[in-house]
Amino acid sequence: MSDNRQKILEEIKVQGDLVRKLKAAKESKEKIDVEVAKLLALKAKVAEEEDEAAGGAGQKFLLKTPKGTRDYNPQQMALRQGVLDKIVTVFKKHGAESIDTPVFERKEVLTGKYGEDAKLIYDLKDQGGEILSLRYDLTVPLARYLAMSKISSIKRYHIAKVYRRDNPAMTRGRYREFYQCDFDIAGTYDLMIPDAECVKVVSEILGGLDIGDYVIKLNHRMILDGMFEACGVPADKFRSICSAVDKLDKSPWEEVKREMIDEKGLDESTADQIGEYVQQSGGLELVEKLQQDPKLSASKSAVTGLQQMKTLLKYCEVLGLRNEIRFDLSLARGLDYYTGVIYEAVLTAMPEVTNGGDVEPITVGSVAGGGRYDNLVGMFDPKGKQVPCVGVSIGVERIFSLLEAKQAAEGIKIRTTDVEVYVASAHKGLHEQRLKVITELWDGGIKAEHSYKENPKLLVQLQHCEEQGIPLALILGDAELKKGVVKLREVPTRKEEEISRENIAEELSRRLSLMRNGDF
Repeated sequence: MSDNRQKILEEIKVQGDLVRKLKAAKESKEKIDVEVAKLLALKAKVAEEEDEAAGGAGQKFLLKTPKGTRDYNPQQMALRQGVLDKIVTVFKKHGAESIDTPVFERKEVLTGKYGEDAKLIYDLKDQGGEILSLRYDLTVPLARYLAMSKISSIKRYHIAKVYRRDNPAMTRGRYREFYQCDFDIAGTYDLMIPDAECVKVVSEILGGLDIGDYVIKLNHRMILDGMFEACGVPADKFRSICSAVDKLDKSPWEEVKREMIDEKGLDESTADQIGEYVQQSGGLELVEKLQQDPKLSASKSAVTGLQQMKTLLKYCEVLGLRNEIRFDLSLARGLDYYTGVIYEAVLTAMPEVTNGGDVEPITVGSVAGGGRYDNLVGMFDPKGKQVPCVGVSIGVERIFSLLEAKQAAEGIKIRTTDVEVYVASAHKGLHEQRLKVITELWDGGIKAEHSYKENPKLLVQLQHCEEQGIPLALILGDAELKKGVVKLREVPTRKEEEISRENIAEELSRRLSLMRNGDF
């Protein structure tokens, strides 16, 4: 290590300690940002030295993934694909069509849409005259797409990676690069009908994934704004106070109250009034109680929001969702673009796994969220034309983490391939026959494989079938081929029979179809 690099590393340690002390002392954001910028500059110097050294002979790389990212092995990918397939099935059942958008956008498209979370946007270096950022979510790109394409109605789903410069919590499914699964309905429709369908979509997905009991919390931005107004919050502080309330799912009320007073500049009496409201939850009875509240009745926003919430709860009941939903005044969702109903699904009892004899709870946080955003498309349209939208995003990474933990603890092994038939040879000299047979299977649409060795041992081939969960094995032998037959082995039962070599692909397709239907 060069003396200069060692010196910079020591400076990084000192500067890092300084930043941590400033944060612990709750110094001003401006002061902290100045010192953070110095820290980042020092880290950039180290990176430059490493880039220069990379050209030298014998360079040793630090083999790790970037912070907040991970690799996925075949077992994990098989599990993830199975979850995504179930989610897409629900999206398609509700008539959604798929779109895709670039992984990066012009920075101006993303700024001003996420409130305090805007600091988590990944900015890219100028690579040709455009200032770009990695997409933060799939909702803002959708709004840009609708405005740019002059689309006034669509029901779409989008599954893709997004990027956030967040503090990762890998075991809880919180990454800097992660998948989102979005379902959105854009267009002018009657009140709360598409909103209720979004709740139904979340319920069907979470129920189908069998991850435990859950509740879908509902609230309305107009109710929140009316509540803030009734409590005396200045209008210019609505969004920042909303962001503080959004932390109630992770922090106790006293901490949130302290943030409102110390960081947001709210007086204590106003914060106490907010506390009386945001700690309430229920159903239609709570809506009706709040409609009688004299302070809320004086707010046009609150009156409108409560009436819409009443309609939504009634529609949800018609859709069979009475036990899965809860009107919760603590739900805020900090993103700036929400204008109406907001949703968040959480597990009501943390799943548990057995780890070495000990039962451990799995903590994953919310597993779905979303809401109505009627003004977002208009931000991009040259004439300000609005396209009302409502949508939900499934927290698949958290679901993946939960299922992976259960899988590991219970020793569950998932098949990582879809191979249906393995073509094996009983003895030497049959590799060309194997190639002929497997070509017929592939041409017949059958998922098949064989050994890449000319003369593999039969036992090794059959063990491969058992280890990989391949249901059928075709065993070729000289004596059988002379008779015009091959052996078909059911791998799980080890039962064998002879079948005709002629039209073998058709016969195996028939048998595989019976197996899929449970008739074989």
